[in-house]
Amino acid sequence: MGLVLGVGVGSSRQHKVGNGGVATRWVGILCFASFFLGVVFVSRFWASSDSIRVDDPSFLTNRNQLVNLQPINNCNKEASASPSDILSQVSQTRNAIMTLGTTISSLEMQLAATRASKVDEELTTVSSAGVEQLKERPKVFFVMGIITAFSSRKRRDSIRETWMPQGEELKKLEKDKGIIIRFVIGHSASPGGVLDRTIDAEEVQHHDFLRLKHVEGYHELSSKIQIYFSTAAAKWDADFYIKADDDVHINLGMVGSTLTRHRSKPRVYIGCMKSGPVLAEKGVRYHEPEYWKFGEEGNRYFRHATGQVYAISKDLATYISVNR
Repeated sequence: MGLVLGVGVGSSRQHKVGNGGVATRWVGILCFASFFLGVVFVSRFWASSDSIRVDDPSFLTNRNQLVNLQPINNCNKEASASPSDILSQVSQTRNAIMTLGTTISSLEMQLAATRASKVDEELTTVSSAGVEQLKERPKVFFVMGIITAFSSRKRRDSIRETWMPQGEELKKLEKDKGIIIRFVIGHSASPGGVLDRTIDAEEVQHHDFLRLKHVEGYHELSSKIQIYFSTAAAKWDADFYIKADDDVHINLGMVGSTLTRHRSKPRVYIGCMKSGPVLAEKGVRYHEPEYWKFGEEGNRYFRHATGQVYAISKDLATYISVNR
């Protein structure tokens, strides 16, 4: 009886499930079987495909082409320049530029020297009026130009009250010793203005200025000194030309005795000589933009005099005048 009831109940459940579809147990089994068959099929397909591609001559040809093209498509180490090669090329280019700049600078110096050497030849061919003008230049021992500015009246007065003769004594020094001393100044950006009139009044009082055709300015000192040497050389035929600052007190006797010992020497350049490193690094004070003209990095400036006071001989002043 129990068996009959069990079978009857089972038959009743199967019938109900049959009316709705497949039993849940069979659905799981079918899904697992389908997955297993799919994995087997796909693995066999890829294995077959790989064997065909490797054995296929056309595949080998295409693969060799890809290998041959690889250095072009993929910039490997052999095809591309290494960082050391790039730095070497940059260094070579920089050295070539420096060499070219040095050559140009040397040619400029040779050209300037040639111009200076032709001064005497040109002087022999000038007109009679030019010869007379040259003959009118007074022959003196040395000319001392004291570089000054509009705002330096107190400095000039200090010099006048100490070592620089005044009035008749200044004229006697020029006549007896051949020593010319002048304050050197240009003109303002507005010629005839208050600054220029102040200097004019001071000149009437002391008669000790050398006026230049030059616009005063702190950043124009180099050109001012060049103009001073050119102007002084054209006005006086001196053995030496001296540049001094207006905050320096001079011992005229010592200067005269020192220059006398070098009077017979050509191309004399006297002063407190010094040298210093060429500052090639950008951003530092006194950076030298054209540092490469002085040689390799770490080089030093040519030996030169400090700017407070120095003297040059007539031929050097002529050189500056010709090549200004």
